[in-house]
Amino acid sequence: MNKNELVNAVAEKSQLSKVNAKKAVDAFVEVITEALKAGDKVALVGFGTFAVAERPERNGINPATKAAIKIAAKKVAKFKAGSELDKAVN
Repeated sequence: MNKNELVNAVAEKSQLSKVNAKKAVDAFVEVITEALKAGDKVALVGFGTFAVAERPERNGINPATKAAIKIAAKKVAKFKAGSELDKAVN
């Protein structure tokens, strides 16, 4: 499902117009992004948790040259599914 399909599904389920559903989806994504930028965790009980994890610097190999390289440390967004979502998928 891509973003447009998600907007259409939200519009249908919530009986909102597609314009309002798109605003709602965009706002949801923006709020989650801002919270993660601030270092916060977003927990939606039953659905899952969005959090930021730090990856340490590590050694890697350049596939083109086979030379050893250092891969810089960075922060990554992670999502852990909640128990209700796990049950629904299985």
